Amino acid sequence: MRPSRRTSLLCLAAATALIALGAPVTTAGGATPDADRRGPCVSSPPPADGPALDVLRIAERARTELDLKSVILRVTVDGRELVTSALGESVTAVPAEPAMHFRNGNIAISYLGTALLRLVDQGRAGLDDPVGRWLPDLPHDLGRRITLRMLAASTTGLADYVTSPGFSESVYADPFRQWTPEELVGISTARDLWYEPGTNWNYSHANFVLLGAALEKITGTRLDHLLHQEVTGPLGLHETRDSYTPDIPTPVLHAFTSERGTYEESTFWNPSWTTAPGAVETTDICDLARSAAGIGSGELLSPSSYRELLNPGTVGLGTPTPKCPATTCIAQTEATHYGTGVLVLDDWISQHPLFFGYSASQDYLPCEHLAIAVSTTNGPTAAGGHSAHTIAQRIAAALAPDHPIPDFG
Repeated sequence: MRPSRRTSLLCLAAATALIALGAPVTTAGGATPDADRRGPCVSSPPPADGPALDVLRIAERARTELDLKSVILRVTVDGRELVTSALGESVTAVPAEPAMHFRNGNIAISYLGTALLRLVDQGRAGLDDPVGRWLPDLPHDLGRRITLRMLAASTTGLADYVTSPGFSESVYADPFRQWTPEELVGISTARDLWYEPGTNWNYSHANFVLLGAALEKITGTRLDHLLHQEVTGPLGLHETRDSYTPDIPTPVLHAFTSERGTYEESTFWNPSWTTAPGAVETTDICDLARSAAGIGSGELLSPSSYRELLNPGTVGLGTPTPKCPATTCIAQTEATHYGTGVLVLDDWISQHPLFFGYSASQDYLPCEHLAIAVSTTNGPTAAGGHSAHTIAQRIAAALAPDHPIPDFG
């Protein structure tokens, strides 16, 4: 039976209460043990029984059921490893390993949101500052009408260039193309706003390209360096970085997709269209689990900024309009909504990227200090979709049955 919303709300309420007292939600008084990890990311010893074995069985069943070439996962409680494992292959006859690097997609957007909130905590910017202060050349008076909060919460009204006519066809026609931020934002700004900024919600990749540019201007620091200074460095994410090229550090988890009609390798297709330069990152599963806990607990934020992370004013938004259909303007409720670069899914703080044959999911349950990280790649008959998030949902159902992870979008 699904728990009542009242019961569900108590989980995030407990999290915000703890951080209001100045204690990170992960482990009171300091960073989680994962923050001090310096050794390689390796599989834990095979469990004989208990929750770790349950997690592995869930992953193995899902790998077969969903035809996944690989499943890599890590689950921690209070920052301590419950299980780390890799199933399947990276490429034929090369087993997947936890230390393999993969693209983390919109996981990096949670870092953009947290970096912005840290700048707010430092008094270097305000959430309601107009972006024109740093990006004065935006067309249609957008610099005055759009704020930093709107970019991070995706309430600007900007159309999503990814769903614009012809964009997907261009990407698939030349998946190695290097896209510039000017090209990408130009596609969105060439279209009418879907609604008056701040009055509705829709996911638009253009928001985060612009947010990255604004963060660089605010700080005078290249975005990859800024994210390291403010987020990935303090969290101890030693294997998370942007190389500014389609390269992936070794060891590599290779990806495959049938999106162009034939099953082919997509590992080094160019991800430059996905978000702001400097935030197009790769990572490993140990960093992803640490990221889930560090971002989801608000470890790096003040109490007021943690509240903004969880709800910057998006609850109640997402009403379809003639320009913004129901499939895009998703209704934001207290239970499921977009925060400041994160998804709030009932009691969980999440992100789950999907592109070019890679799928990943980072999920954190504050009231139980439970972090779930999953990365998957597709087999020849895989249906695609958010397979990593599906596995995370099943793990959550086994480990925290009173706190299921709902779908979003």
